[in-house]
Amino acid sequence: MSQARRYQCCVRIACDLRHTYPPTSKRRPAILLVSPRRLIRLMGSQPKASLHMRLPLLLIAALAASPALSAQCGNDASGFSRWKQDFAPIAAAAGVGQRGLQALANASYSQSTINADRNQRGVKYALNDFIRIRLGSIDSFANTARREKARNATFYASLEQVYGVPAGIILAIHGMETGFGRNMGQTPVVDSITTIAYDCRRSDFFIPHAIAALKLVDQGNLAPDQRGAAHGEMGHTQFLPGNALRYGQDADRNGRVDFYSVSDSLASTANFLRQKGWQPGQPYQQGTRNFRVLNEWNAATVYQQAIALSAQEIDR
Repeated sequence: MSQARRYQCCVRIACDLRHTYPPTSKRRPAILLVSPRRLIRLMGSQPKASLHMRLPLLLIAALAASPALSAQCGNDASGFSRWKQDFAPIAAAAGVGQRGLQALANASYSQSTINADRNQRGVKYALNDFIRIRLGSIDSFANTARREKARNATFYASLEQVYGVPAGIILAIHGMETGFGRNMGQTPVVDSITTIAYDCRRSDFFIPHAIAALKLVDQGNLAPDQRGAAHGEMGHTQFLPGNALRYGQDADRNGRVDFYSVSDSLASTANFLRQKGWQPGQPYQQGTRNFRVLNEWNAATVYQQAIALSAQEIDR
């Protein structure tokens, strides 16, 4: 197969974004730095199984690095309009359709997203302090979660039956992420995710999520003006768009995956954990295999500890 033909195949395959990273993962996908020429060599030398896992991010990187398809990142609002124009053919080549491209064209630079990004301090609290600041107390938080569970006990039981993840874990995540849906964010998702993809500081991480968000708009699973958190996190449990695209579940069977629906969002959360290695029926406190799976959701140890401790109290 000629190099040109291989590259054309790459563009077609790029429409299927399969590999994303957890919402707060600190891993940076170094493979994003691959050039189109290097990609072609990889395609000719790597086993098919390896390529299946690595192609999507390689492809998006190759498209963005191509002289014919490039978008210059920036550190303020001045270059955002030009970036959107240059990013549009990259998104189109990755499979974004007309609705997604229109959402990109209408996106506004989100200064609040940049402010939040620049002010990130990480989680540096001791566990007791984290629980006090984030939850109040394990007992009070668990009492609220049990009331949520009692409203639809059959639904939570079905999540455990289908995905093997206990209700306590799902409710703990739901409560910690958005206060059981009370605070899902006030920043338009397309604005925030395209802004952070344009920003030079972490564009390599967020570009795949920006493309995923535009695909979600195409699918009707994300309204162009839907609001979320500062970095593009969506819905009841704050999925980044790439994870939403990959792990989303239509739990209510209405033909669309809606992360602002409790049932779809929580089923997607359970699916995420199961796909990351959750073992049904096994313990999840610190030191267990299931506890390590919580690292895929959030990399902060105190966050994982708080989820496990809360879940144990919720399900007692």
